[in-house]
Amino acid sequence: MKLILKIARTEIRNLFFSPVAWFLALIFMVICAIYYGETIAMMANYQDSLQKTNPNFKGFPFAITGGLFMNVSENGFIGNIFSNLYLFIPLLTMGLINREFNSGTVKLLYSSPVQLNQIVWGKYLAIMAYNMFLLTIMLMFMIVGAFSIKDIDYGHLLAGLLAFYLVVCAYTAIGMFMSSITNYQIVSAIATFILLYALQRIGGLWQNYDFVRDLTYFMSISGRAERMVAGLVTTRDVMYYVLIAYMFVAFSYLSLRHGRELVSKSVKVARYLFVFITVMVVGYLSSRPGYIGYWDATRIKINTINEVTQDIIRNMQEEPLEVTLYTNLFDPGMGFHNTKPANRNKYIWGFWDPYMRFKPNMDFKYVLYYDVKDGDSAVYRQMPNMTLDSIAKEYAKMYEVNLNRFLPPAAIRKQIDLNAENMRAVMKLTYKGKSIYLRTYEDAKYWPDEDHVAAALKRLATDSIPKVYASVGNLERSIHKKGEREYNLFTIEKLSRSALINNGFEIDTINLNEKDVPADANVLLLADPKTELNQAVRSRVQQYMDKGGNMLISGEPGKQHVLNPLIRSTGTSLMPGTLVQISKDETPDKVMPYMTYDYTWLITPFSTRMQQIRKSIGKGDSLYSLNPGAAGVSYADSGFRMHRMWVTAPERKVWAKAGQLVTDSTAPVFTASEGDYRLDSFNVAVALERKVGDKSQRIVLTGDADYLSAVRHFLHFSGEDYLKWMVHESYPISFDMKDVKDNLLTITLTAARTQKLVLVWILPAALLILGSLILLRRKRQ
Repeated sequence: MKLILKIARTEIRNLFFSPVAWFLALIFMVICAIYYGETIAMMANYQDSLQKTNPNFKGFPFAITGGLFMNVSENGFIGNIFSNLYLFIPLLTMGLINREFNSGTVKLLYSSPVQLNQIVWGKYLAIMAYNMFLLTIMLMFMIVGAFSIKDIDYGHLLAGLLAFYLVVCAYTAIGMFMSSITNYQIVSAIATFILLYALQRIGGLWQNYDFVRDLTYFMSISGRAERMVAGLVTTRDVMYYVLIAYMFVAFSYLSLRHGRELVSKSVKVARYLFVFITVMVVGYLSSRPGYIGYWDATRIKINTINEVTQDIIRNMQEEPLEVTLYTNLFDPGMGFHNTKPANRNKYIWGFWDPYMRFKPNMDFKYVLYYDVKDGDSAVYRQMPNMTLDSIAKEYAKMYEVNLNRFLPPAAIRKQIDLNAENMRAVMKLTYKGKSIYLRTYEDAKYWPDEDHVAAALKRLATDSIPKVYASVGNLERSIHKKGEREYNLFTIEKLSRSALINNGFEIDTINLNEKDVPADANVLLLADPKTELNQAVRSRVQQYMDKGGNMLISGEPGKQHVLNPLIRSTGTSLMPGTLVQISKDETPDKVMPYMTYDYTWLITPFSTRMQQIRKSIGKGDSLYSLNPGAAGVSYADSGFRMHRMWVTAPERKVWAKAGQLVTDSTAPVFTASEGDYRLDSFNVAVALERKVGDKSQRIVLTGDADYLSAVRHFLHFSGEDYLKWMVHESYPISFDMKDVKDNLLTITLTAARTQKLVLVWILPAALLILGSLILLRRKRQ
């Protein structure tokens, strides 16, 4: 070890007596200074303006630590550093070993008692020390940032520094190997650049083939540093860089050894293969689920699934979870592209990795097939006069996949019926004999969100599945129809992220003219019935409510006589007439009630959205909704505790129009003699609750049924909130977003500009002077 350190000290001295090392350090510092100085000056400028003009400005809506330092875009601090490492490393390492050959000192090394491995490790230790010098330059800017940012995230910074050091050490190991196989420094530099580029791209090669997919994906250097820069450090990524560095240092040793030994080519190849295979085996074993260590270095754990999801996974204990991905060759849009065999590693490590961290015993299976939904002729229209098998051959040719790996329609339908899933890519989760579908969506994100995964896992892990029954038989809004007034998008539309069916609920219909409300009903949905409810329906609903059943009831103006006999026992009623709000832009039937403070306390634990709305209400602001055609809701004491959910504001001067409201003519006029009436404020939605035995009964009544319709999908959150309240916050699963603390600069715009001036000009100038003095002194000696 002493000889290795001695060689390292000598090599470090040579490095710092080299103009190249100082030149690269200077350029590195300038790049860091430019992207740090410009970004913090820009942020300080924005903050200065917002603090002067916006009294409610309390900080940026993002973490400055990540935005300033860990931005991997081309204009980001660390992103620009990584993108320029290609330029630094080849120049730094191109003469690391081959200059010994060019100067003739290699003969002295060979004849000395120093072993070759000591020479190689000594030189690499020296280059690691130089890398530490570059790391210190980066650290200096982060220290300056720590004095400029309120509550800077030190853990995130540490993860970024670790990522940089591992990357640059791996790169320099590659450069050292290239320096050992050629006597020409320019050739070494070019070869280093080419190999680094190849390692960036190799992860996308031969991903269609199971045999080499994991091998090439492991060898790829792309994406690993980005995870650490995002704040997630894993032993898998750390081991990768350590193994890559070790492999190329070992290759350098073998290159020097073969230069002094007379051995056959097969022996040389065998030695290289031994090192390579050893690295691959260790890398493979260290990247298996269950053997990977994780450290989310960020303060608010942005790379870790929520504690709610973690608890759900813990409840699944040690039982394995089987995940089967069904991939259709004819899947429209980006479906096949995202789920094809070539992207399986992205699917596992990109989507499932956060969950495997807490449940490593997940068994992944894949089924490839080609088929079309019954009655769907889109594929046939694209390629007319061809059979489905012939079309599949053309698709396989276009996508460059082997059709023999895909099950034909008869085979896949014998195995599973995916007609109900529209023959789209879908994941089937199986646990303890129970199964549930986890769906993909037709949007830019494509994959389900964490709340969808958590809901699916919770349904598998527990027996309590909330069941919502939608009443039919009286021309109610339909959960099956997709019209703009209907409820399909809110309830059972499988392509909608917010649909109840994708968030843990089971939805079914019930004809109350024929059947009682099922015993497993958690909520009965009665949405805008248009014909009078007969005695059988009213008695069945009343019997359900007497037992403490929960209900979501939505009415419309003009149908008060339909619902009022039913809801009279709750003390509520839909008030006569249609609410009118005269406004500049909307028709008079468009009423804009605001969310009350009571609404924000409806659901516990409180979501971040509710907390933010509550703060806004406390400041005199609120959240408004637009309800097209609404009736007021009255309440008289009947044993229920009443909460006002949405109410009209007195300043909007809302009044109720008796009789027919004409919306496509001149503005209606208030006429008391015709039955029109005013109130300071009308209830548009109320929530009722009471104790029935050991049950907490919860009922919501709204004077508008359009808020859950397809055309008003932006108001679906209210329906989700009501249902979540009724099932005692079990579904839909939502997560609290933790507030970032490092969202404010502690320096003024003037100080930021001063920093930029010092860091971009004065500090590099000082480094230039220091390097010049050292080089001149060396030259005189």
